[in-house]
Amino acid sequence: MLRDRAARDAEAVFVVEGPRVVAAAVDAGVALVACYLGPGAGPAETALAARIAATGVTVRRLERRLGDTVTPQPILALAPMVRAGAEALADVDLTVVAARLGDPGNVGTLLRSAAAAGVRAISLGPGSVDAYNPKVVRASAGACFAVRIVEGVPAVEVLEELGRRGLRRLAAVAHGGAVPEACDLTAPTAFVLGHETAGLGSDLPVDGEITLPMAAGESLNAAVAGSILVFEAARQRRVAA
Repeated sequence: MLRDRAARDAEAVFVVEGPRVVAAAVDAGVALVACYLGPGAGPAETALAARIAATGVTVRRLERRLGDTVTPQPILALAPMVRAGAEALADVDLTVVAARLGDPGNVGTLLRSAAAAGVRAISLGPGSVDAYNPKVVRASAGACFAVRIVEGVPAVEVLEELGRRGLRRLAAVAHGGAVPEACDLTAPTAFVLGHETAGLGSDLPVDGEITLPMAAGESLNAAVAGSILVFEAARQRRVAA
């Protein structure tokens, strides 16, 4: 489950590592499949496991630590995958469409920022990293349970659907786009992010381009750029309210 996407897909479950992310799953009402306590589990992890056991989930003790990091976490859980289609975008007025984000840390960071900014759903197109990759789940710090994730639907189809729903589709580009303060981000908006190095393809249906002005450097990290954009949209909406 930790290292093999095919195994996760076959069982339709994924691994949740560490007290912070496991607690986020419990707080979000996720129906965990199992919980594991490893050597080194302290009072906080033991209390969290007891809270999980009280819901009827089996908690097992491990004789050795398991994990996907150099220092494995003392508590792990298995959570069910939630596969969402384009219908998960039906009620959104602020979203992110990641056409081909390949770095797990970037996707996890983007999920974390999206949740904090009030984004309810994002789309990860084919070619993006698996949303249930352990590195994505860890980097999201539990935000993967707060944001609906659409996977496997081509970005073109997602953007066409968002366009029909009245969202303005803004492609994030390193140069030549409108600056965020010149855009009305209080209107229903979809930010479109491309591959970390290859950027966006020319075949995506978008309504405009947006660029974060920089004093130096070629471009921003994709997750950083996406985070700034969703928070700028949230700021404009607070001011308007």
